[in-house]
Amino acid sequence: MRFHRDEQVDPAIAAGLRQGGFDVTTTAGAELLSAPDGSLVALAEKENRVIFTHDQDCLRIHPKGTIHAGVFYCPPQSKSIGQIIRHLCLMHDCLEASEMQGNFEYL
Repeated sequence: MRFHRDEQVDPAIAAGLRQGGFDVTTTAGAELLSAPDGSLVALAEKENRVIFTHDQDCLRIHPKGTIHAGVFYCPPQSKSIGQIIRHLCLMHDCLEASEMQGNFEYL
């Protein structure tokens, strides 16, 4: 499973995941800062990346039936950086990328 870190998420999370050997892209790295959510979702789907976000706007893509590679959502300030990294590592180890296809998971 590959990840995409949304711009709302602390860069330390991507850094921590990368240190663990995970493949992580960022919204800034993809030159999509302030782009509409649809652009981010399309990129993540094209690259088969699960989006990790704190942005509640991403909650809207799921019920609309938008095709996506999966979304992990964590409410802002609800968990520490270390807790988030551990949760994402666990999800990576327990789920296949295909199991996340079109799914939305709360951390």
